[in-house]
Amino acid sequence: MSSVDLKLEVVVIPVADVDRAKEFYEKLGWRLDADFAFDNGFRIVQLTPPGSGCSIQFGTNMTSAAHGSAQNLYLIVSDIEAARDDLAGHGAEVGEVFHPASPGDQFKPDPGGHTHGPAPEHATYSSFARFSDPDGNVWLLQEVTTRLPGRIDSAGTTYPSVGDLADAMRRAAAAHGEHEKRTGEADANWPDWYADYMVREQAGAELPS
Repeated sequence: MSSVDLKLEVVVIPVADVDRAKEFYEKLGWRLDADFAFDNGFRIVQLTPPGSGCSIQFGTNMTSAAHGSAQNLYLIVSDIEAARDDLAGHGAEVGEVFHPASPGDQFKPDPGGHTHGPAPEHATYSSFARFSDPDGNVWLLQEVTTRLPGRIDSAGTTYPSVGDLADAMRRAAAAHGEHEKRTGEADANWPDWYADYMVREQAGAELPS
């Protein structure tokens, strides 16, 4: 029996100063989708991170949560160091890249549980960096290069940005180079091999050799 699609598209975050929050996220390069104010005091602002299918909303009379209480909101990136440098270049105070000393330490603000630098061999799901907005809402960058099985619908392979597609092609190129070394001959059908590799990688399936 098929299920009805339920697409998570918006997360509400609590802020004290709507204009300050709007300015902060716009400086990060997030797309401004809406800023509507109404006579009854209600105001809604929506922004979307680059390449994201989910947006954030904040405003007035939207939530009773204390400002700054949204913690560890994930932003998935394919290159943790490049993402950190980009955000820092746009004015965010991003912490150093780290990997957890033990499971769950990525959620702790205490750097004592963080091991400096990315995870060994940039193991997927294992490298992080943190930053906060002016209200103290905390964002957690996580580097994901290969999805676990079942995380992606292989029938709908997509890449949210040019950078993500380029990174996937680079990984396919490196893997294909090893493939040609094993076979000892040039592969004239390399486009098919690349496509197969990229679809399987995103779906978390067994990769071609």
